[in-house]
Order: sequence, then structure tokens, then C-alpha cells
Amino acid sequence: MTDILKSILAINPNAKVVVRGNDITQIEWHNGTTPIAEADILAKQKELVTAYDKAKYQRDRAEAYPSIGEQLDDLYHNGIDGWKTSIKAIKDKYPKV
Repeated sequence: MTDILKSILAINPNAKVVVRGNDITQIEWHNGTTPIAEADILAKQKELVTAYDKAKYQRDRAEAYPSIGEQLDDLYHNGIDGWKTSIKAIKDKYPKV
């Protein structure tokens, strides 16, 4: 789950803040940072979690793709069509949501 601090910084990247125990009720605002409403922080947290979850296929694909060196070797030995076949298998295994 996305933590409270990350959510705060997504709203205000310049915020000077301490969050104790990732607890929404344990936020200390510093150096004149304007406090952000808890509801706004929680809404941003939900938004960030949703975005992270929707991008799972990207993380899965990145892990499954062969290294660039292996892909270049594939291109050399199997041509562009062979390389496309290899990459398409991964894209099919981890489709966009």
C-alpha cells in the first residue's frame, strides 16, 4: 500500500512533514507547510494505489523481457519477425488492463 508520506508529497512535493507510524493522525507539519486535509491525503493515497495496481502488467513485462543483449542476439539469429514473435509472447502473457 502507498504510504501516507508518499501521498502527501504527491500533493505537495515541497511539504516539510513527518509522519509517525504511517498513521494519518500522526502528521507533523514543519517550516510553515500548509496542512493538507486528511480526506485529501486519503483520496490521493487511493488514487496512487489504483495507478500502481493498473500498471502491474508493465512491471511483469519488464521482468519477463530478455536483456537487450539477448534481444539483439534474437534479432541477429531470427530476424525482426522472430524477435517480434518472442516479444509478442510476453505481451500476450501480460496484456494491458
